[in-house]
Amino acid sequence: MAMILNEEQNMLKETAQNFCSNDAPIGQLRKLRDDDNADGFDRDTWNKMVELGFAGIPFPEEHGGLAFGYKGLGVVTEETGRTLAASPLYASIWVGGTIINTGGSDSQKSELIPQIVSGELLLGLALEESHRHDPYGVATTANDSGDGFSINGSKKFVLDGHVANKLIVVARSSGSEGDRDGLTLLLVDSEAAGVSVTRTKMVDSRNAANIELSNVSVGSDALIGEVGKGADILDAALDIARIGISAEMLGAAQECFDRTVQYLKDREQFGVPIGSFQALKHRAANMFCELELSKSVVLEALSALDEERESSEIAKLASLAKCKVGETFHTVSREGIQMHGGIGMTDDFDIGFFIKRAAVTEQTFGDCLLYTSDAADEGLGVDLGGRRII
Repeated sequence: MAMILNEEQNMLKETAQNFCSNDAPIGQLRKLRDDDNADGFDRDTWNKMVELGFAGIPFPEEHGGLAFGYKGLGVVTEETGRTLAASPLYASIWVGGTIINTGGSDSQKSELIPQIVSGELLLGLALEESHRHDPYGVATTANDSGDGFSINGSKKFVLDGHVANKLIVVARSSGSEGDRDGLTLLLVDSEAAGVSVTRTKMVDSRNAANIELSNVSVGSDALIGEVGKGADILDAALDIARIGISAEMLGAAQECFDRTVQYLKDREQFGVPIGSFQALKHRAANMFCELELSKSVVLEALSALDEERESSEIAKLASLAKCKVGETFHTVSREGIQMHGGIGMTDDFDIGFFIKRAAVTEQTFGDCLLYTSDAADEGLGVDLGGRRII
């Protein structure tokens, strides 16, 4: 598949661009923050996104989706990144919806995916239990209760967990903390007895939640996949989620760069635009090159998903995209602040929202850590010039 967008994908990109600019500008995120909105996103805006079909892009037509592929979802997500649009698109479609679509039973897909596509069902992945991404570091237990499971434990950094109707809980049914084997995925109603949800406000004005699970009972129909084999579903879903967040970061980094370049053209010092200074030209040129590389990486990763390539190749591309685009967003957001000068540090300018979003997305589902040959041999990462995603 060519690493370009076809006519329909370009039309979708234009639609998403117009929608985000008009209906979900950065000013909306500022207002949500200032008003301390309980949801952390605008329900009317989300309903409009659903009406445009954004929520159904990756899902099969038999379940009410559009079957338009991950390239299609990627271009929409990229545009939401440009305006830092807060919505359930990532947590419910890229993450939760992917797990149901790839690992759910036929009955779960038939029941839940139409609800996801219609925007009726919001999902949250309850995975993390510490301050860093550790998908196998699960201590939460799921004990066989005869006709189902009893869940006990706690979860942190559950994206959109405060608004999720259902939680996909990663629990341990066997083995020890850190083992890949023994993980079990269970669908839990957020209002079930024993579930306690505490909203947390993050630096980027988005929301997550801490979840406490105390003797939470679920039936056998809550099981996603096989008992103890949840990692097989989780690994593939997390790779797709990493590619999705990379697409969002790419859009945000591009918007941050565009705003910075425009400021360099507008801001004058000593009677000339500061963009005419050679040192700033060099720094802007470096950002441009990094963005072009990031575009290629994300597009290749999205293409790999649509072409259903080998899982090992997708895992490598997911790690590459998350690492490369994360670095680029880190650099561009900080350079944006530097080039704006002192005014960039104030809340009067929107440029500060980008550096805050970068701080969160860099850590979401893994960042760049020191590379070890043992980790590569185990298939947990890919050599990226001394670093890998975990």
